[in-house]
Amino acid sequence: MESQKNSNKKLIIVGAGVSGLSAGVYAARSGFDVTILEQHNTFGGLSTSWSRKGYFFEGGMHWLTGSNPALELNRIWHETGALKDNNPIENRDPYYTLIDGDKKLCLYRDVKKLKAHFLEYAPEDKKMINRLCRDISYFKNVHLPINDVRGIKAKHHTHPSLIELLKMAPAGLRYGPLQKMSYIDYVNQFKNENIRHLLMCAIGYRYNAISFVYTLGSFASGDCGYPDGGSIRLAQNMLDTYLENGGKIQYRTCAKQIAIENGVTKGVHIENAQHEKSFIECDAVIVTQDLRNAADKLFEKPLDTPWINKMRQEVVTEQNMFICLGVKADLSHLPYCCVFPLKKPLNAAGTEYFELRVNNYAKYKDHAPEGCTSLTCLLLGDSYDYWSKAKADGSYKQKKNELAQAFIETLSEFIPELKDNIEAIDVATPCTYERYCSSYQGSWMSCWQTTGKQNDYPQTVKGIKGLYFAGQRIIMPGGLPIAVYTGRRAVQLLCKDTKTLFI
Repeated sequence: MESQKNSNKKLIIVGAGVSGLSAGVYAARSGFDVTILEQHNTFGGLSTSWSRKGYFFEGGMHWLTGSNPALELNRIWHETGALKDNNPIENRDPYYTLIDGDKKLCLYRDVKKLKAHFLEYAPEDKKMINRLCRDISYFKNVHLPINDVRGIKAKHHTHPSLIELLKMAPAGLRYGPLQKMSYIDYVNQFKNENIRHLLMCAIGYRYNAISFVYTLGSFASGDCGYPDGGSIRLAQNMLDTYLENGGKIQYRTCAKQIAIENGVTKGVHIENAQHEKSFIECDAVIVTQDLRNAADKLFEKPLDTPWINKMRQEVVTEQNMFICLGVKADLSHLPYCCVFPLKKPLNAAGTEYFELRVNNYAKYKDHAPEGCTSLTCLLLGDSYDYWSKAKADGSYKQKKNELAQAFIETLSEFIPELKDNIEAIDVATPCTYERYCSSYQGSWMSCWQTTGKQNDYPQTVKGIKGLYFAGQRIIMPGGLPIAVYTGRRAVQLLCKDTKTLFI
C-alpha cells in the first residue's frame, strides 16, 4: 500500500507490541516521521514466543480474533501486514478435546455437530445443551465493528454497514441475562462433570457468561483460527511492514517521562541500556504501554482526568501462570489441545484448578527436536500478589520450581511419557510479564465481570495536545484485536488533529 511523502511531523510511539506496531504502520504510511521506543531487546510485547534448550514455546497467541476473511477486522490485520502469505490460517477442529480414560469429549466449532456430540455424551443435559447451542447461535455474528474516527480525511473510509449491525442484533435478546451471570454459574448448570470441565477451559474463570458465549460464537462463525508461525511471525510481519514504510525502532530504550509544557507534548525523556539519559523532541506521542501503568508512571505527576481515574477504579486484571515443558517423546498421538479433568485439584498460587488445558505442539515444525514435543499450559487467575510477595521475600525461584514439579506430577498421571523425559522447564508468572512489558500487575487483558460494564475509554486527554493512547486496556476485555484496532484509531485521531490524510 502506498505511503504519503514525509510530512516532517515527528511522532514517538512508546512500545513495540502489536498496538505500537499497528500505530507505527499507519502513521508511517500516512507520512509521519515515526520512531518506536522499545524497552526490551525484541518486538511483539505480550504477543511473544521463546526458546529453551532447543524447544520453542508459543507464549502469546492461541487463536486470532479477526482471522476470518469475512470480517472487517481481517482487513486491518492485512493492512498492518500481520497476515500475509507466510502465515495461512488453520481452523483447528475440535478446538479442545477432553480425555478421561478411553472417553473423549470434543468442543467442536460447528454448532450442530457440537449439539449432537454433547447430547450423545450427556443426554441428561439436554435442556442446557440446547440452551448453550442456542446462545452460541445468537452470538455467532457478533464481532468488533471497525469504525473510523468521525471527521477524519481518509483514503478509504470504514464504517459498519446496517446489514452487519442487524446480524448482531439477535444477541441483544441474551445480552442482559448473560452479562449478569458469571461464567462459573452458567457452566455449573450442566449436570455432566466432564462437560463442565471442558467448558471451564474456554476463558478465565472470573469472567461473566457473555464473554464465554461470545468466545464460542466466534469459534462457530469460522473466526479464531491460528496463523502459521504464531505470535512471532505475526509480529515480525508487522515489524517488516513498518520498516518498509520508513519507520524506525530503537530497542533497549526505556521511555522514562513524557514532557508536557503548557498543555503541549514536547518529547520523551529516555534511558538506554547503559543507563545513559537523553531527550527526544517530537510533535506527538502515542503511548501503547499498558495505560493503567503509563498513566501513573510516564508523567511528572500521575494523570488526573475523570476517565483515567474511572479506569483506575474499574480495571480488574486477568493474570496468568504459564508453564512450558520440553519432552523427549513424540506426543503426536494426542490432540492439539488436551483437557484433563483432575480428581485432585492442582493448587497454584492459592487457586485450585480442577482441569488442565494443555497445548501440544508435537505436530508443529521447529517447536522441538525431532521425536520430541513442546507442551504449554495457561493457568488463569488472580496470582500477582502471591508472586510479587515471593519476589520480595526471596522465595520466588523456589515457588516457581514447586509449581513446575506439582504440575509435572499431576500431568504425568495423564501423559506417562513425561516420566524421566523432561528436558526443559520454564515457568512465567505475572511478574515475568510485568518485567518485560511493563504490564500492570503482569496482566494481558481485563476481566469483564458480572458487576462491570464493557468499558471503552478515550484515547486522548482533554487539555493535552499531541498525546494519544492505544493498547489492550482501552477497550474491555482487551487482547490482540483491541491492540491492533486502537493503534489504528490513535493514528486517526492524530491525523484529524494535524489535518493529515489517513492511509
